[in-house]
Amino acid sequence: MERPPERRERNWLPLGIAAGLVLLVVVAGLVLSGRHKSVEVTPANAALDAYAPQLAISNVAMSESANLAGGKVTYIDGHIANHGNRTVTGIAVQVLFHSYTHQVAQNDTVPLQIVRMREPYVDTAPVGAMPLKPGAEQDFRLIFDRISPDWAGEIPELKIVRVETK
Repeated sequence: MERPPERRERNWLPLGIAAGLVLLVVVAGLVLSGRHKSVEVTPANAALDAYAPQLAISNVAMSESANLAGGKVTYIDGHIANHGNRTVTGIAVQVLFHSYTHQVAQNDTVPLQIVRMREPYVDTAPVGAMPLKPGAEQDFRLIFDRISPDWAGEIPELKIVRVETK
């Protein structure tokens, strides 16, 4: 009497490992591509926005921390006050990092981010999410993943180059 052929079970482990690796590579690619923010460059001698004199920046301080990728993140914190008669819905700040020879080592124009809360962590939002009404004041934070190695490490120069109001 003949036996029916035995059915062998397929070993799915190698296929599962391969699928997991492909997924890991895709996720890593998305994370790394999302880290590069679009940074605008404004000429260092650009004129300030017409409404800029109504916005006072004060208490500027810097700090650094390590990120999960092994690099460092530089934070520029400060305070901004609207002394004008319009509600501000957007602010672009030119940040000039100077070298030891007082030349511009890095020139970035970034949107100002308002500090929404500080506990349990610092959370920021665009000015449009929390418009700055006439007479209002808020803390802000600018975040930089990369800064030129030529930077002298001093607090950079901040210039308000664009303001959106309503």
